[in-house]
Amino acid sequence: MSVCIANWNCRELLRACLESLQDQPQGLHLEVIVVDNASTDGAPDMVAREFPEVLVLRNDDNRGFSRANNQAALKARGRYLLFLNNDTVVPPGTLRRLVDYADRHPEVGMIGPRLRDGHGQFQVSYRQRPTMAALLHKTYLLRWSGLFKGAYHRYRRQDFDPYTIRNVDVLMGAAVLLPLLRFFEYGGWDEAFTFGGEDLELSTRVNEAAKVVYLPRAEIIHFGRVSSRLHIGFASSEMAIGLVRYLRKLGYGRRAMLAYKAVITLDAPLQLVEKWLQTLWRRVGGRAVEAERSLLAARGYWHFLTRKLGAFWRA
Repeated sequence: MSVCIANWNCRELLRACLESLQDQPQGLHLEVIVVDNASTDGAPDMVAREFPEVLVLRNDDNRGFSRANNQAALKARGRYLLFLNNDTVVPPGTLRRLVDYADRHPEVGMIGPRLRDGHGQFQVSYRQRPTMAALLHKTYLLRWSGLFKGAYHRYRRQDFDPYTIRNVDVLMGAAVLLPLLRFFEYGGWDEAFTFGGEDLELSTRVNEAAKVVYLPRAEIIHFGRVSSRLHIGFASSEMAIGLVRYLRKLGYGRRAMLAYKAVITLDAPLQLVEKWLQTLWRRVGGRAVEAERSLLAARGYWHFLTRKLGAFWRA
């Protein structure tokens, strides 16, 4: 198996991830490939020094999640590819379970494990494909009107069942396994996506040709959004852009996309003001942790409005 990890300025998280792969017996031979997107925190040097068995590919700039993973896949020699986030820890035997299931079920194109957070709580590990209406209902501008409420409820009607193997629409991109040859047959990760929406797009594309399966007997710890919070402006802005690209690939027309972009653009200042006020209120109330979360969200909206709005409209 080839484990492919894209990294950008997350040295300590990456170290913990690689230590888990090195120290936890998995029951199969691993090839680990890290593609570093021009980190400035010394991450690639750390990997070369502390994990000499890991292949490190160094990019001169941040090429994004999809391009970095495709780079790793082109170097891979294993029968299976595991695309793994750098903010994960892999318990013993997990990868063997994924491979055993894939070997027994060649009709399956992509497999995702059960995810837990750092406190041991289940994370939503799969979901339905979101529609434009469902995404619009989540905006501050439209949420209170009740418009598209039905679409949002249909999107959320499938409750997450952490215990049952099932075919799913979309797997979370924190950890997904694909056969190497079929990954290239599917066309790899879409490099139009920098960060955000690429797991939706790949899952949708794989589902057209094969099954996408959630496998709860294999489990990975995913600290979830830790790296995103470290780069909140980049992450939140690219997520908004990625969703535009995803919706366009679903077939929405020009008018629908213009309307969607207009709503998101008008909604962002409202969200920014709400998050700033929420930050102040929570600080006054002594809820420092919650206040910091609101502040991070506000910074994300500010970055989007001041630096990425043009890219959003061009997407």
